[in-house]
Amino acid sequence: MEILKWKTRSSKYLVREKWATLRVDVCDLQNGVIKDDYYVLEYPNWVNAIAVTKEHKIIMVRQYRHGADIISLEVPGGVIDGDESPEAAIKRELLEETGYSFDSAELIVSSYPNPATANNVTFTYLMLGGTKTHAQHLDEHEILEVEEYSIEDVKKLLNDNKIAQALHCTALFYGLMKLGAIK
Repeated sequence: MEILKWKTRSSKYLVREKWATLRVDVCDLQNGVIKDDYYVLEYPNWVNAIAVTKEHKIIMVRQYRHGADIISLEVPGGVIDGDESPEAAIKRELLEETGYSFDSAELIVSSYPNPATANNVTFTYLMLGGTKTHAQHLDEHEILEVEEYSIEDVKKLLNDNKIAQALHCTALFYGLMKLGAIK
């Protein structure tokens, strides 16, 4: 059987906020079932980066994540603002969070954080040739530490399950493959 997209009969917004919107859809499924309460979270699109310094260190950030109540080691990144391009967003985020500028930016993967219930995309970039050029310029809610790791250290962190954020694990695996560090 061919899998077909659902047909949306109607949508109703329950919450509309800056960081998250919740709607409920009524959908026709290909098997004739009408699903009358399918909840969808609308989030802004995100960017993250495998940011490599001129000394071949991978930049990571450590910060508190309230939703999971954990201190999380992550790759740098954030929300795409308005009509900003993903590449412009990751360059801005890296400069704000880490103070580093990079010689190159290459999109290596686009992935959906949770396509069952959310509509946003995360764009992952490989940034090479990083140099510290500025002080951090964090948002009022951001408190984070910038850390540098060797490629071998990052592989060990992944192997030891020390990176809790799934999107960041995905980014690291794609980045390490692109760098030839894993096959």
